[in-house]
Parts: sequence; structure tokens; C-alpha cells
Amino acid sequence: MRSAVSEAVTGFLEGRVKPEHVVIAVAAEYYRDSRNGNRETLQPLIDVIDRASPGIVELGIVSGGAGFEIRLAERPFPRQYEPELRRAAEAVLSGCGIRDAGCVNSAAAAHPASRITHLVSWIRRLFRAPSA
Repeated sequence: MRSAVSEAVTGFLEGRVKPEHVVIAVAAEYYRDSRNGNRETLQPLIDVIDRASPGIVELGIVSGGAGFEIRLAERPFPRQYEPELRRAAEAVLSGCGIRDAGCVNSAAAAHPASRITHLVSWIRRLFRAPSA
């Protein structure tokens, strides 16, 4: 994970960085190069970003070059998803990429209480009514 993403995620967890900045940094790194191995690492954050508000960032044309520019859309990141974004950020920084009901890191898998907590969270999200 690049230092800019790590700094944004760490700053968010420390309360210095807004969630919108994390969204931009993570999305830029995630879509930068699909072969660099960062997709699996950043996937828990991307999952939360996708659930929270598809379209919170927009892609723009880069003048004079190939690729695209990622800009923050007009909408702020929904506050109700900030705790979920925080949990995903903690998981990514600890090296434990939570995916749905469990932790894919073998060290965290040794802690059954952690796996149960993630399972309960997943079940609650499953039965939560979708917001409009």
C-alpha cells in the first residue's frame, strides 16, 4: 500500500482526515494498476465505499495524458457509514482484510471472538433495511 493511502487511512483513524479524503486516496490507488497487488489489500475499504454511496467520486479526463483523474463528487460521505469505514480502515492497516463474515489473515483467524464479531456484524447488515 502506498504511503499516501496509508497516511490518509491513519489520519482518518486519528480524526485528522475526513472520510472523503480516504475515499479519494483509496479509490485512486485501487484503480491505478490492477496488477500491483493492492486490490486485495484495499478491497475491504472499497466494499464499504461501494455500499455507502456509489458515485461519491467521479472520473475525469486527464489533459495531455492517458488515464483518468479522480475527483470528489458534490455529495459528502454518509455519516452512517463512517463506523463501518473505520472498521475496514483498521482491518486494512492491521493486515487483516475482513471480507464479509471473516478475516482472511491467519493470525486473526486464530481469534474466534473476532470472527464471531465479524459474523454478527455481517448478519446485522444482511437484515438491515436498505436506505433510500
